[in-house]
Amino acid sequence: MSRAYWQLWTSSGLSNLADGILKVALPLVAVQFTRSPTLVAGLAVAVTLPWLVCALPVGALVDRLDRRRAMLAANLARAVLLAAVTAAVLLGWGSIWLLYGAAFLIGTAETVYDTAAQSIVPQIVPRERLTQANGRLYAAELTANQFVGPPLAGLLAAAAAALAFATPAALWLLAVAALFLVRGSYRVERAEPATLRADIAAGLRYLWRQKVLRRLAVLTGLFNFASNATSAVLVLYATGPMNLPEAGYGLLLGTIAAGSLVGSLAGAWLEGRLGRTRTLVVALLAGAVLIGVPAATTSPYLVGAGFFVGGIGIVVANVVMVSLRQRITPDAMLGRVNSSYRLIAWGTMPLGALVGGLLAQQIGLRPLFAVMALVALTGLACVRALDT
Repeated sequence: MSRAYWQLWTSSGLSNLADGILKVALPLVAVQFTRSPTLVAGLAVAVTLPWLVCALPVGALVDRLDRRRAMLAANLARAVLLAAVTAAVLLGWGSIWLLYGAAFLIGTAETVYDTAAQSIVPQIVPRERLTQANGRLYAAELTANQFVGPPLAGLLAAAAAALAFATPAALWLLAVAALFLVRGSYRVERAEPATLRADIAAGLRYLWRQKVLRRLAVLTGLFNFASNATSAVLVLYATGPMNLPEAGYGLLLGTIAAGSLVGSLAGAWLEGRLGRTRTLVVALLAGAVLIGVPAATTSPYLVGAGFFVGGIGIVVANVVMVSLRQRITPDAMLGRVNSSYRLIAWGTMPLGALVGGLLAQQIGLRPLFAVMALVALTGLACVRALDT
């Protein structure tokens, strides 16, 4: 791999460490203001809602701009926003509504960063090495995001809410510094100028006409709906029926990251041995275990084991699907196709979080986990022969 790839890898790891801390810190700080499942779950809605409302124009912009510069701007924006939240908390102005506003704005910047980050990889790495390159990126990203970030967030939130917010802000600045070392232009040459609306329409048409990508987008959307419905209220289940302290909740989430690390390293190997279709089926079954295991037990050890298995499956599926999408899609279309894909695949996340909070109040937490595991398994119907 080139020097530019490893600089991108470093920046991505730092950025995802910030993400990992913040995603756990937000609900942990939120429960200091409210114990309402709906309001706590609403934070997950706020942070993922931009994927529903901003994904398409962001994708078109990423195909027009230098993708590296778009990533730099997004991380700078997130650092500044979170620094402002930190100052507000220190001044005693913290509230659930402040967290909602921050979550939405930071989520908006995330749409820019993530779309550009996935689109820039084929400009740095040869297409025949994409599965390996994406696996290594996932290894760094998910280790930081889920293995190191969550337990660290639990410790930081237990110490001080402001510290839990100041740390990711600093990490985003370090990520900017690492990405600044990547040299070269990452603006894609365009055959002819077009309006933003025409660019968006072209991306949607391309995704719709590619049956494989369309099916995978629906599959991912179903899984993300179910996953977010449960993760949005998991903090209530962990600190309630499971009787875990804040730091213990972070460690529980760390078991997902441990599995994710294994999955990121095994993805290319499994794809080579089983083929894409079988690999995805096995990975989805493992992912459903992650969603459903809390329905069966309150034991932190058994839930942690299920989370570990699910972490493997989720990352293997992601490595296979992202690499396939990057291979199929022309560079000039990748930003728009990625954003169109994520509109379907990630647009279900805020809806899932909202439904999870409301449904948990109606049927309880444990039945919610069981129902959503079944929803995730319906995605298997979208898997067709992909080994072509």
